[in-house]
Amino acid sequence: MNRIMNWILGSLRCIDWPLLLILALLSGLGMTVMHSAVGDTDWRFADQGRNFLVAFAVMWVVAMIPISRMMKMAIPFYLSGIVLLLGVEFFGITNKGATRWLDVGITVVQPSEMMKLVVPMMLAWYFDKHRAKLRIIDFLAAGVLLLVPFTLIVKQPDLGTALLVFATGFFVIYFAGLSFKLLAPLFVLGVTALVLILYYEQMLCAPGFDWVVLHEYQKHRVCTLLDPSTDPLGKGFHTIQGMIAIGSGGIYGKGYMQGTQTHLDFIPERTTDFIFAVFAEEFGLYGGILLLILYSLLLLRGFFITLKARTQFGRLLAGALTMMFFVYVFVNMGMVMGILPIVGVPLPFMSYGGTALVTLGFACGLLMSISNYEPSKSPVPEN
Repeated sequence: MNRIMNWILGSLRCIDWPLLLILALLSGLGMTVMHSAVGDTDWRFADQGRNFLVAFAVMWVVAMIPISRMMKMAIPFYLSGIVLLLGVEFFGITNKGATRWLDVGITVVQPSEMMKLVVPMMLAWYFDKHRAKLRIIDFLAAGVLLLVPFTLIVKQPDLGTALLVFATGFFVIYFAGLSFKLLAPLFVLGVTALVLILYYEQMLCAPGFDWVVLHEYQKHRVCTLLDPSTDPLGKGFHTIQGMIAIGSGGIYGKGYMQGTQTHLDFIPERTTDFIFAVFAEEFGLYGGILLLILYSLLLLRGFFITLKARTQFGRLLAGALTMMFFVYVFVNMGMVMGILPIVGVPLPFMSYGGTALVTLGFACGLLMSISNYEPSKSPVPEN
C-alpha cells in the first residue's frame, strides 16, 4: 500500500500545475464550443471528450519520464520516423488525393504528425552533443536533418504539416545560435517574393499558369487568399464564411449556441480547422480576447520552463515546443480571418481530432518533464 501511495505522490510531483491549470481551462472552453459546433452529431462531442482523456493520459506518462531518457530516444525516434515516411512514399494509403497514412498492421498511422515532435528532439540532441564548439558545418548538418523529413512530407502532399515540422526544427536551429545576419537575406527574399506575387497576381492566378513549386490546389489556396471573391462558392467559400461568422459575432457575440452561421451549416469544417469562427460568432471580440489571453499564458509558461531548463537539450526542445504552439495558433486564426492561406492546421485544444490532441499532449508532457528534471550530482570525494 505504501509503495502505491509513494508512486502516486511521485507521479503527481511530475505535474507542472500552472501549465496543467492553463490546459484545463483551454480544454473546458474547447469542449464547450465543440458542444455547440457539433449540432445534432453528438458522437463527435463524446469522441472529443475521449480524445482529451487520452491526450492528458499521454501527457502524464511522458511527464514521468526523465528528459535525459527521452534524449537517448531522439535518434531511434528520428530514424523510425524517416522509415515510416519512406513507407508512406512507397506503400501509403491515399485519401482525397493525398498519401499521408500507412497501415502498420495493427492500426493506420500518420507519420508526419509524430515528426512535429521528433524533429525538434533530434535537432536538440544534435546541438547538445556539439554545444562545446558550434561551427557552420554543424548548422548545415542540422539543416539536412530538417530538410529530409520536410521534403518527404511535402511530397505526400501535406504542406501544412510540412511547414509546422519545418518551423519547429528551425526554431531549434535558431535558438542554438544561428546568426540573424544569415537570416536577413532570406527575409529580404521572402518580402520580395510577396511583393512580386501581389504585383503579378492576375498573371500568376490565371487558369493554366503553372507555379512549378506548388500543386494546383495549393496555388488556388494562395490565389483565393488574395481575392476570395473570384470563387465565392468554391475555393473562396471557406475564407468568406469564416470572415462573415467572425464579423457577425461583433463585440459581445450572439450567445452560446446562438450562432446562425454555425447552426445553419454555413461554416465549413466547423469542428476542426474553422472552430475559431464558431467561437468568435458566439462569444464575440471579448471571447476572442479571453482565448488569446489563455494562449498567451500557455506561451509564457512554456518560455518560463525554457529559461529554467537545466540542460541544453531541455532549453532547445522547450523553446521549440513553445513556439510550435504559437505557430499553431497564429496560422489557424490567420487562415480563419483571411490573412493566411488555408493549410489545415488545427487550433490547439479547441479543434476536433485525436491525433492532433495526442501530439499536443505529448508536447506538454515533454515540457513538464523538462520543468521537473534535476540532473544527478556526482558525490564530492572526501580528502
